Amino acid sequence: QVQLVESGGGLVQPGGSLRLSCAASGIIFRLYTMGWYRQAPGKQRELVATINAGGATTYGESVKDRFTISRDNAKTTMYLQMNSLKPDDTAVYYCKANLGGAAVGVYWGQGTQVTVSS
Repeated sequence: QVQLVESGGGLVQPGGSLRLSCAASGIIFRLYTMGWYRQAPGKQRELVATINAGGATTYGESVKDRFTISRDNAKTTMYLQMNSLKPDDTAVYYCKANLGGAAVGVYWGQGTQVTVSS
């Protein structure tokens, strides 16, 4: 039974910071590419950041100098440190896991709400 559980979302003021966590179970975590995606109402789901099994990272252009993705294989947990938050960062943030280079076996978490507002 594969499970991805996000936590750490909430309400934060513009310019503030949050750290999201994604706890994984039911997969060999160290072999998986992990990622964060987000979706705002009426908009397409978009890439935020990914980190592969070797630790290489990618970022969406809108977050690349403000967010940092990381993983702790011993804890089977992925993190997203979000700094200098803007109202446009408001969205549901989803955790994703997949084997790198594979088109099957993609898993998603349930999402956690991030709201940036004063």
